[in-house]
Amino acid sequence: MPFDSLYPRITKTRRIQSLDGMWDFMFDPAKQGQENGWHRVALPQPVQMPVPSSFADLFTDKMSREFCGDMWYQTMVFVPGEWRDGNVDVRFDAATHRAEVYLNGEFLVSHEGGFTPFCAHLNSAVKWNDWNVLSVKVNNELSMQSLPLGITKTLRNGTPINLPYFDFFNYSGLQRSVRMLYTPATRIEDLIVVTKEVEADRAVLSYKVETNADAAVDTCVEVVVLDEDGSEVARVQGASGDIEISSPRLWNLRDAYLYTVSARIVDGDEIVDEYFDTIGIRTVSIEDRKIKVNGRPIYLKGFGRHEDSPMRGRGFDPVTAKRDFEIMKWMGCNSFRTSHYPYAEEELYLADREGFFVIDEVAAVGMLISTTNYEAATQKAEKVTLFDAPDIAGPMLKTHLKAIDELVARDKNHASVCAWSLFNEPDFSSKNAVPYATEIFEHTHEIDPQNRPCSYSNVTRCRAGIDVCTHLADFMMLNRYDGWYVSPGPEISDAYEILIEELHKWETLEPNKPFVFTEYGCDTVSGVHKLPSVMWSEDYQREYFELQHKIFDQFDWIVGEQPWNLCDFQTVEGRGRVDGNKKGAFTRDRQPKAVAYVLRDRWLSIPDYTD
Repeated sequence: MPFDSLYPRITKTRRIQSLDGMWDFMFDPAKQGQENGWHRVALPQPVQMPVPSSFADLFTDKMSREFCGDMWYQTMVFVPGEWRDGNVDVRFDAATHRAEVYLNGEFLVSHEGGFTPFCAHLNSAVKWNDWNVLSVKVNNELSMQSLPLGITKTLRNGTPINLPYFDFFNYSGLQRSVRMLYTPATRIEDLIVVTKEVEADRAVLSYKVETNADAAVDTCVEVVVLDEDGSEVARVQGASGDIEISSPRLWNLRDAYLYTVSARIVDGDEIVDEYFDTIGIRTVSIEDRKIKVNGRPIYLKGFGRHEDSPMRGRGFDPVTAKRDFEIMKWMGCNSFRTSHYPYAEEELYLADREGFFVIDEVAAVGMLISTTNYEAATQKAEKVTLFDAPDIAGPMLKTHLKAIDELVARDKNHASVCAWSLFNEPDFSSKNAVPYATEIFEHTHEIDPQNRPCSYSNVTRCRAGIDVCTHLADFMMLNRYDGWYVSPGPEISDAYEILIEELHKWETLEPNKPFVFTEYGCDTVSGVHKLPSVMWSEDYQREYFELQHKIFDQFDWIVGEQPWNLCDFQTVEGRGRVDGNKKGAFTRDRQPKAVAYVLRDRWLSIPDYTD
């Protein structure tokens, strides 16, 4: 796994060949592709499919959009003969939700988990200096052992469909980049850098370089640190140790400074292998009911988001990513949560560069028993939860731990990743949830080199006094829709009182923790106006947000607000959804609703650092 987690870089010793573009693609509804040899021969009736992309919105028929099951991707790959002396891997930045990879008919690797990278090692099956058939079987079925959770249903005509336990569309396929990588036979497999000490005139970083060679190579490792001007500021020898940097420039909210850390295996004057990453020097801590960056208290302003855009679905698109960062900066944002899964690595490198505080979330969404969880989230907790069913919780825990391993391995060095979100809206109303959640929290703290703060988003059905796992969270994250799902419309004055009463309970139950509202909002159709306001109008959305902010300002231990959502996004069809979720401050094509100006005025007046 360590090598898989390294973001691909071209260096003096490494090469990258992009495999993005048009691939052959076929649905396999009968799951007979393997039996028919699709892994080793050309697909019989393929269509062209762009990679990266989600397949669903590229077709014009409903059954293709809703397809549930196996699908095949295939392309021809030319592998240069001069690479035969090293390692050749194909890296999939993501395959949703599981994949099997074949080269020239030979099985290479399988992977479960739709939002983290994995590599297929080609050397054993490759035809050097020739064309090779690369085939990938992807499956997008949801289950109670997958993350995110859901079930499948078979229609009367025999067609399976996914029923997600989450309120966003189950976009799937090869949704992020695919690249062929060349690395030397002796190579660096992981680089870990942690801010250890920060003083006014010096900073100490601890580092570790892992290789695929024996311990003798450790003495041949050197690490060089460059500032943003490209000037060398430190050089050390050995595969692990400390690096001291004089007069460091710190990474701060909306004021980022990044160093480049290069690790090399050297043999005399020869560089055997080289890898680099960009590193921000900063600390994150929780003290005095405050979240602090570099010892200074902050106020988080930002959004829950989705990787979602027209036609591309969840397929990563740098244009959309850039637009999202620009509108967040225009709003005065300094943060976001990767709701409800790990985002593309390019998003995190943008966040590093722009100085955003990221709450990085594992895809543990759907842990309450409902296919309309946006309604169930506000209802009284079930007598039996997922955590009360050992046959479900046991396999689910194994999947969950693996997903956290891969998330932390991938994102451990990012300065922007300042906290982990380990669940989204779990039903923590049963005491049987405690051992499950305890193992998840303890494991995350154990494997994270930076030991970042960990939390989860508390759901309305587990209000103050019902949730039995709050003691595990380093800070509290609340998702609340009082005024929309609870006491909406003309009852909004009751919603105000309900939330105020609950916050006073939290004051007693968790007197030492800061709180962040990680979701609040209401569905709004752009262009709908009504005087006086009614639900779904832009006028009601403005009034709703103004009321929420009036509540937040009464409690100095509320240290952040991240409305739901930055933009409208696609969901499954349903009576409560008009072509998706319309809670965005912006439309799905990234244009502002009236509430965007309300938020912009508020957030530009609140400093990032509150000292």
